Amino acid sequence: MLKHSDPNSKLIAENRRARFDYAIESDLEAGIMLLGSEVKSLRQGGSNIAESYASIEGGELWLINSYIAPYLQAKTFGHEERRHRKLLVSKKEMSRLWNAVGREGMTIVPIRMYFNDRGIVKIKLGVAKGKKLADKRETSAKRDWDRQKSRLLKQGLKGNL
Repeated sequence: MLKHSDPNSKLIAENRRARFDYAIESDLEAGIMLLGSEVKSLRQGGSNIAESYASIEGGELWLINSYIAPYLQAKTFGHEERRHRKLLVSKKEMSRLWNAVGREGMTIVPIRMYFNDRGIVKIKLGVAKGKKLADKRETSAKRDWDRQKSRLLKQGLKGNL
């Protein structure tokens, strides 16, 4: 049976640089507290999470430095573009993140922001360790080799046919 894609689920923003700059150990899905004008702006596609990060402050998880474009129709009741936004996770997840950041020197980076199948904004966070320059070079070399290998295999298969 074919599964139709839900019109409500949609990718809003993606932090493609996170996988290059960080070695992501684990990830989790979190809710985010937004104002009405922010949700409407996200439906129009105006956001950026490339320079943002998550931090635990006062026992709560916050998304810092994320950009959501102003919604033009909400002139008087608009929102601040780069305000701190509260992320919603369980207490168990919060303690796991606290331990990872405090003891192991990890950081919490947003990977994707999207509307789930029910039309609710979710953010996928990654618990990550920063890569050194040599690690970035190694990742790039491995990616290039994988591309080259697939090219060679594809040419080899065409030659046999």
